Amino acid sequence: MSLTAGETYQLKITREVSPYGFFLSDGESEVLLHYTELVGSKPGVGGTVSVFIYYDSEDRLAATMKKPLLQLGELARLKVADVHPRLGCFLEMGLGRQLLLPLSELPESVAYRPLPGDEVFVVMKHDKIGRLVAKLAFEEELAPLVFPAPAAWRNTWVEGWVTKTLQMGSFVIVDGGVVGFGVYGLIPSSERTRPLRLGERVRARVTFIREDGRVNLSMTERKEVGRVEDADRILAFLKERPAGGMPYSDETEAELIKQRFGISKSAFKRALGKLMREGLVTQKGSWTYLAAPPEGGSGHAEGAERE
Repeated sequence: MSLTAGETYQLKITREVSPYGFFLSDGESEVLLHYTELVGSKPGVGGTVSVFIYYDSEDRLAATMKKPLLQLGELARLKVADVHPRLGCFLEMGLGRQLLLPLSELPESVAYRPLPGDEVFVVMKHDKIGRLVAKLAFEEELAPLVFPAPAAWRNTWVEGWVTKTLQMGSFVIVDGGVVGFGVYGLIPSSERTRPLRLGERVRARVTFIREDGRVNLSMTERKEVGRVEDADRILAFLKERPAGGMPYSDETEAELIKQRFGISKSAFKRALGKLMREGLVTQKGSWTYLAAPPEGGSGHAEGAERE
């Protein structure tokens, strides 16, 4: 039997060498169990211990009695401990040392990459020379673990972790709680209020449950609810403007609307329509103004255009 990093073995204690620790054997090769890697009472020579095999800082096989959060070939959600711009992310794996998620596994866009505290679904693998590394878990690994969303989830708010993020949208594993692993979902780019990082915790609303049990998600409220919130946000923005006017209207580009208010252009137009029907705002060209008071009010338009 040859020892493989990432797996757990029952090994015999062959000798103790102070001040290092115990040497363990599988009958063919030996590996060091350092004193700092002991758990519980000190073992004796001739006995057997259950240990996890890994590579130490000098790329030598070593053993630990500590239990990792995952083993070779297993999937787990690990927390990002640190980020290195040239190497990738270092993940907590339960041993007091980190597992590298290489830069090649991360999104090309820096804005989509994890930050410390984010949590990513990964599978433990070997790199080309046998060292332990993390590989992102994709649909083929995640799909067998998820369960179909219940019909009662429609229009409810849920939370989950971003497993993959692209320009077209972000894939999420929605929390399953006591029911199971989770539900597979997608937040289309049009339903995101901001860019989402890989491994980020996100709260979203279930907008549609597909036949396969997966869900479509949105980070915004339903239109009838969102319209009120968006209208209040726009009205508050106008009231803070010196002359009650803003250079945004139905004609403004969608990207500018998203940058300023964090909503889609269609949501912006719905909110403006509500405010105009209520007589609270008016539009003139590419500008929107607070409506003038019925009597004796000053003209917002002229003041705004002089800004």
